[in-house]
Amino acid sequence: MRKWFNLYFGLSRREFNGLLALMVLVVVISFIPAVYLRLWPENNDLKAEDSAIQQLELVMTGKIRAEEPRLFRFDPNTIGIAGWQQLGLSAKQAAAIGRYRARGGRFYTAGDLKKMYVLSPERYARLLPYVHINPKTAGLPEKRKYVYSGPAPPRPEPVMIALNTADTLALDSIKGIGPAFARRIVKYRQRLGGFCRKEQLLEVFGLDSLLFKEIRDQVTVDAGAVLKININNAGFDELKDHPYLRYKQINAIIQFRKQHGNYSNIADLEKVAVLPLETIEKLAPYISF
Repeated sequence: MRKWFNLYFGLSRREFNGLLALMVLVVVISFIPAVYLRLWPENNDLKAEDSAIQQLELVMTGKIRAEEPRLFRFDPNTIGIAGWQQLGLSAKQAAAIGRYRARGGRFYTAGDLKKMYVLSPERYARLLPYVHINPKTAGLPEKRKYVYSGPAPPRPEPVMIALNTADTLALDSIKGIGPAFARRIVKYRQRLGGFCRKEQLLEVFGLDSLLFKEIRDQVTVDAGAVLKININNAGFDELKDHPYLRYKQINAIIQFRKQHGNYSNIADLEKVAVLPLETIEKLAPYISF
């Protein structure tokens, strides 16, 4: 055969051996796929592949609904940010509630959740059946059962604290007020110049109507101790910290005084266009002429 190749193709012995080796190699390579499949057969689950492809298509087209939030019983005074997110809130919404609690805010009833602007009315209604507030976490007094067969012990006299002169230690002794609220009350009193009505406690951050009802009979207000501002010589720096005035209103009060002279009574403030009547009524106890 080699002689025939040599005669026909004019190949040398070395060239003939190389061509023969190449042909053998081609034949071996052509049989490798068949041998591989016989030794290691593929285990394709076509149905599973089809299902996965269909699932992916539904996700890409938005036809699959997001998983519903997992609702469970919770205490808004102790649940963490991760827990709020499990209930369906976003990370930013959960963080906003966390900041409120970090500043000393508490939830005394389920209805207090309405104060959270991050909760829509629909979300609040959905969470309401799952709210369970522990009196300890809310800072409310626990209900205790006493077993006593003797005469009833004398009822302690209620603590009466003067709002305009009490320090933080005295305010902390009020039932329902902790150190955080005591500091806030003193700070707000300094900005205000003193309290002229008990209801002004509701303007303190975090102090809601439920807590106000608990403490209002434990405090007194001396309106005569209120510090007044002379509106005819007060400058911007003296007025800027007052909680009832905004920067624009302070500038308007000063400019009106420069243009028209001193104010003679509270009615003159009504001539300042940017001062609503409600604001003037609230300012009245704090202004002198």
